[in-house]
Amino acid sequence: MKKITEIEEIGQLIRLKREEQGLNQKEFAEAAGVGNRIVSEVERGKPTAEIGKVLKLLKYAGLSVYLGDE
Repeated sequence: MKKITEIEEIGQLIRLKREEQGLNQKEFAEAAGVGNRIVSEVERGKPTAEIGKVLKLLKYAGLSVYLGDE
């Protein structure tokens, strides 16, 4: 489990999982049920990316989100 402190880290993890699957951004987006643009934005670390779509990408990538007190 990895503690995430920056949006860029989420993008890096998603990119890594996408590349492991051998998919380009468009293929990954279609499979995850989101638009191609959101994959690009998240992988670049755009801080205003819609959280619902980010969660879809994380789920498709096989990644989970856990929240808790520090």
